[in-house]
Amino acid sequence: MRRQIALSLPLALILAPMALLTGCGQKGDLMPAAGKQLPVAPYGREERPKADKLLQVPTQAAPERSVELRKRSEEREDDPFDLPPEG
Repeated sequence: MRRQIALSLPLALILAPMALLTGCGQKGDLMPAAGKQLPVAPYGREERPKADKLLQVPTQAAPERSVELRKRSEEREDDPFDLPPEG
């Protein structure tokens, strides 16, 4: 019993500060690092996109599912083009 307490105490001393630091995040507007600038404007545009616009994922990069997933096993319909190989 004493050995379990002795092992759990150092572990608790390590995990406690880590748990406190996880809630310590700064939330605010994104800005480029000091001395850095946002990327140049795309070809054909005069204005640079803002940081929020650059962080948006385009639809083609993460398309939505258009097919409903099957919820249970179902018998397959007969496929007339599913033929055995010749020979």
